[in-house]
Amino acid sequence: MASIIASLPPPLLAQNRRNTLLTALPKLPVCSFKERQNRVAVVVRATSKSSESSTSLSIWDNSEDRIALVGLGFAAVVAFWASANLITAIDKLPLLPSVLEFVGILYSSWFIYRYLLFKPDREELFKIANKSISNILGQ
Repeated sequence: MASIIASLPPPLLAQNRRNTLLTALPKLPVCSFKERQNRVAVVVRATSKSSESSTSLSIWDNSEDRIALVGLGFAAVVAFWASANLITAIDKLPLLPSVLEFVGILYSSWFIYRYLLFKPDREELFKIANKSISNILGQ
């Protein structure tokens, strides 16, 4: 089900008095704010005849969906907690954080030299990024 909410000034609705669709509209409430005064709120909804073709955004319709959603949420919290503890444990090791920081600096320097320093290399990076995005989106 799709919904569109629009706020139109009354002259746009009252231009065609001969159109039966516009004259058959019920009276709609007018907003009471001073800057929105004399405007009519119109709500348009599009529905399909079969429930199979409608795309419902509600995931709480089925009890199996609820269980899966709660399970995924719990797994995400556990994964976040575990990764935070792993990073804390690695940070407490005496030599490993310094080595990983040095590797990160070296890789960042190489990436800047390889892709960002010169214009043809930047264009190549944009082509690679656009190709990756189109592959992800299936285009």
